[in-house]
Amino acid sequence: MKNFTTYLFVIFMVMFWIFRIIVAFCYNLGVDFITAPIDLNFEIVLLFITLVSIILVVKRSMLGGLIYLVSYGLYFGYYIYSIMANMNGIATTQNYMDLILAILGIVLPLLVLFDLLLDRNRKEHPKDKKTDWFYQNEEYDRKMDERADKNQYRTL
Repeated sequence: MKNFTTYLFVIFMVMFWIFRIIVAFCYNLGVDFITAPIDLNFEIVLLFITLVSIILVVKRSMLGGLIYLVSYGLYFGYYIYSIMANMNGIATTQNYMDLILAILGIVLPLLVLFDLLLDRNRKEHPKDKKTDWFYQNEEYDRKMDERADKNQYRTL
């Protein structure tokens, strides 16, 4: 983890994971909270899957990002669909809050996966500031070509 964006995404992953733990805990105790889990058993399984995927994302494994995206996509994707189908033109504050959290649950794994893909591209095509100015500088190559064309010496 060398990039600032990677640190931010991992921090957001952990914060959302802790938030989901609090949601499940409050639901289990019967305390009213901002939102409630769709299915408590699946929520607990999802929390453990998320923990494994956070560890894999920290290790920069593409499998961690894919597991995170698929698990949250299955859980929150169906939830978004069911919320939209049950609104019937009348929405409450609770519906909007659930919808916002579900969209966050879909967008965060997408951003993590895109970050992993960009990091993979950076690893495969690294840039070295010490030598790239020479080897990847077309303007320098043009100057050298023009100078070489002007140096035509006469031979007798």
